[in-house]
Amino acid sequence: MDGEPIGAEPQGRECDVVVIGGGQSGLAVGYFLRRTGLSFVILDGEDGAGGAWRHGWESLRLFSPAQWSSLPGWPMPPAEEEYPRRGHVIEYLTRYEARYGFPIVRPVTVETVVQAGERLLVRTDRGDWRARAVVSATGTWRRPFVPDYPGRREFKGRQVHSAEYRSPDDFAGQTVLIVGGGNSGAQILAEVSKVARTLWVTIEPPSFLPDDVDGRVLFDRATERWRAGQEGRTAETPRGGLGDIVMVPPVREARSRGVLTSVRPFVRFTETGVVWDDGTGTQADAVIWCTGFAPALDPLRGLGVVEEDGRVRVDGTRSTAESRLWLVGYGEWTGTASATLIGVMRTARETAKQIEATLERHVTEGSFDPS
Repeated sequence: MDGEPIGAEPQGRECDVVVIGGGQSGLAVGYFLRRTGLSFVILDGEDGAGGAWRHGWESLRLFSPAQWSSLPGWPMPPAEEEYPRRGHVIEYLTRYEARYGFPIVRPVTVETVVQAGERLLVRTDRGDWRARAVVSATGTWRRPFVPDYPGRREFKGRQVHSAEYRSPDDFAGQTVLIVGGGNSGAQILAEVSKVARTLWVTIEPPSFLPDDVDGRVLFDRATERWRAGQEGRTAETPRGGLGDIVMVPPVREARSRGVLTSVRPFVRFTETGVVWDDGTGTQADAVIWCTGFAPALDPLRGLGVVEEDGRVRVDGTRSTAESRLWLVGYGEWTGTASATLIGVMRTARETAKQIEATLERHVTEGSFDPS
């Protein structure tokens, strides 16, 4: 649902909750907020549905089957392949937000969030919203991380982060360094290595999961860790986590070609390539950085809650410094597996429940004390 939410004005709107971000986390929060009776709006910076999935490379795959990659309330329809591609996920998210008629306004750039008496003021390029609570669900896509290797700015070849990578055809016939040992690095290596000379650079040897372990198993393990934490015990689960490489079909095919081998990092760039620890050099045409992301929390700096490590200190998903602020979907520090489609459900549900209880308590008490 694009455009203005029904019955809302883009200028000066007031509601109980503003959700910043209309990707998978924002939609999951919206699903549970609908059940509370609280008024809310989702402000999304994209031109359409899909969140960060709109910016993934063409062949990007989930590492779980569709039925294990669903948001609350409505299962993702089966895909033609076992592991759905990016386009299937975008279509699902588009139909999901239309199915529930979420009050979404897009595109909106949230510039800052500041305190305004008993409410929080959300300032945007399309006017202000005032809310009794704010949920930040901006994810990480807008903050790609690239390590600052010596000489990186002098390198005359092409440098692309996985956030900008689209297709292996852009690198055909070139020598390409792929830096980063996670799932994105493995999937991009698998297809670029078909058309280019590739060298996979990782800090440590990559950790591959058994062929029969995918996102379903990883989510079960994450759930067991969560339950153990709730019960004050230590979970005894097999090795392997969400950061390890899932052997989806393209990665298995790359293994059969013998390209899933990596080398330890170089020490610096030159204008034409890189220099290794032993002093030898390698010429390269391009570097693809598969080195992860940082939380996209710039709008929250106006609240003074973003710490030196770029995160917000939370108790569960609630900010400890600003009690009217919650954060959902940023990874383990805001909830086990919360950066995944299926994993965000637990923290979204708990967040909506906590917001409802907090706001109802303040109404009963007749005042709102942000402390």
